[in-house]
Amino acid sequence: MAESGYYNPYTIFDWPESIEPDKPWMSESLTTLAGTPMWDELTREQQIALTKYEAINFFSLNIHGIRELMSEVVMRIHERTYANVSEFLHHFIGEENEHMWFFAQFCLRYGGKLYPAQPTLQADSVSHLSPVAREMIIFARILIFEEIVDYYNAHMATDESLPPIAREINRVHHQDESRHVAFGRMVFTNLLGQVANRDPDEVPVVAEYLENYLRYSIGTLYNPAAYRDAGIPDALALRRRALEHPARAEAHDQILKRTRKFLDKAGAGKDLIK
Repeated sequence: MAESGYYNPYTIFDWPESIEPDKPWMSESLTTLAGTPMWDELTREQQIALTKYEAINFFSLNIHGIRELMSEVVMRIHERTYANVSEFLHHFIGEENEHMWFFAQFCLRYGGKLYPAQPTLQADSVSHLSPVAREMIIFARILIFEEIVDYYNAHMATDESLPPIAREINRVHHQDESRHVAFGRMVFTNLLGQVANRDPDEVPVVAEYLENYLRYSIGTLYNPAAYRDAGIPDALALRRRALEHPARAEAHDQILKRTRKFLDKAGAGKDLIK
């Protein structure tokens, strides 16, 4: 599919000179204030501005996440361990590089900026694990990142309220990510089986780290800089209020439902956490 469905990202998109000022750039139901009183307290201009800057933040997160995963995959592409998937990894790296390009194009053309990379979740708690367990965590982080992103892409690809260019970028990325998620799940399941056979006591440690990583990943969507750019005061306090709101907790559960279900079925779910 990676070969037969190849497209040229540098020619496939019709980049407009500008985006209509009254159109949201991100689905309003996916903003970090959706379902809370904080959203209703905003003016319509602030709501539209928030969709704009949260779209820029979302695409920026994609760019930084892609850069991290590409560096990990490049280091492994010709290792004997991955010999049977090396061919696909070449396609994977090429596609991810192209994704990074079109996300950056959108941000720079229409937002004039990228948001900086956010501090990553430290892996000190798993640094003592076996090499294969640490390898599994690397691929699990890639998989979690891609699954969360794909949840957003799939929704926004069909949201008629968005500008065509925003819908198209989300549609194209969703199309490719379906393969990447399938591949990531295959690699993760294989490595988890090795860990479970060699040292089953490592699995709960991994499960706890991955649950923390899920929560960390959701937290990166709440960027105080996006609130400030949208003209919303007290950005840090707003972030805390939003993250603690029950409506947002429900939204997080929905976003992470598919990934948690996969981890549970694979044998690395949060029910293993002591």
